[in-house]
Amino acid sequence: MQDLVGPAIGTLAAFAVGGYLLGSIPFGVILTRLGGAGDVRQIGSGNIGATNVLRTGRKDLAFATLILDAGKGAAALLLAKYMMGGVSPSAELAGAIAGGAAFLGHLFPVWLKFKGGKGVATFFGLMLAAAWPLGLLAAATWLLMAALFRISSLSALTAAALTPIYALLPIAAMNLPAPRPILGLSIFTALLIWIRHSENIGRILKGVEPRIGAKKA
Repeated sequence: MQDLVGPAIGTLAAFAVGGYLLGSIPFGVILTRLGGAGDVRQIGSGNIGATNVLRTGRKDLAFATLILDAGKGAAALLLAKYMMGGVSPSAELAGAIAGGAAFLGHLFPVWLKFKGGKGVATFFGLMLAAAWPLGLLAAATWLLMAALFRISSLSALTAAALTPIYALLPIAAMNLPAPRPILGLSIFTALLIWIRHSENIGRILKGVEPRIGAKKA
């Protein structure tokens, strides 16, 4: 326990601020504007994530948004861990704090008056960086649900809900069950994903949630 509280509060606060600023970069908005596709906030659902960018008809911009949104979460977590020595309870704690802050930055970016995305791509980037088997299980869950139902939000909700359970599974290659900071990060991000998808949940229950690839009026 002592090793978990060892890092100075100021250091952890710096990781949190840095993670938030990195996570708040609105790649969906930047790429659609640079790519001549307009302001993604005025298209479809108005979300800044890859799923809504896809509704512009630009698969290249949607793919780039997906990679960059995932990458900023992974980068925040891995940089914090590296700066704290890489492998230790303190490094895991620092990574989880920086990664969680990056996730908050994507959801509530200061540059867009705190109106950001829903965090799905950033969530996957975080889980892959925290423990790649955990990230792969989450991604596999999304792909399976997407193949079965063709509903992106349902796939994301299922993957987010199951990931904390996956974090408790014994995966010998990565010394899982996951360390408590990673487990806490998976629960924290899953809860926020469900909160941010409240409108989607309502549409799913009514049977009117848009399918993957469909343009939303």
